[in-house]
Amino acid sequence: QVQLVESGGGLLQAGGSLRLSCAVSGHTFSLYTMGWFRQAPGMEREFVAFISWSGGSTYYADSVKGRFTISRDNAKNTVYMQMNSLKPEDTAVYCCAAKYKYSGSSGYSRRDYDYWGQGTQVTVSS
Repeated sequence: QVQLVESGGGLLQAGGSLRLSCAVSGHTFSLYTMGWFRQAPGMEREFVAFISWSGGSTYYADSVKGRFTISRDNAKNTVYMQMNSLKPEDTAVYCCAAKYKYSGSSGYSRRDYDYWGQGTQVTVSS
């Protein structure tokens, strides 16, 4: 069973930066494409970014492109998301997710992922 634990959330002002981490255990980390999703109150969970198993390819939602950077350290079984120039509309619970790299799914949909963390709250005030 793959387990994911996020950390790094917090409360900060608009324009600030935050780095989220997601530690993965229970299976070979490099077998998984890793994604970040977020869910604001009353909203659907939405795609933020994902990274290939090797870290060689990254993909972003248009809303965060140029501000957020996803990365991974396969030696540490951890995926990160550096978030800069944060806006109040970035306020949400951020969850990391894992999908088997050979699943054939795109990685953009929450339905593509097999394992999820509990999430970490990010609140950006104006």
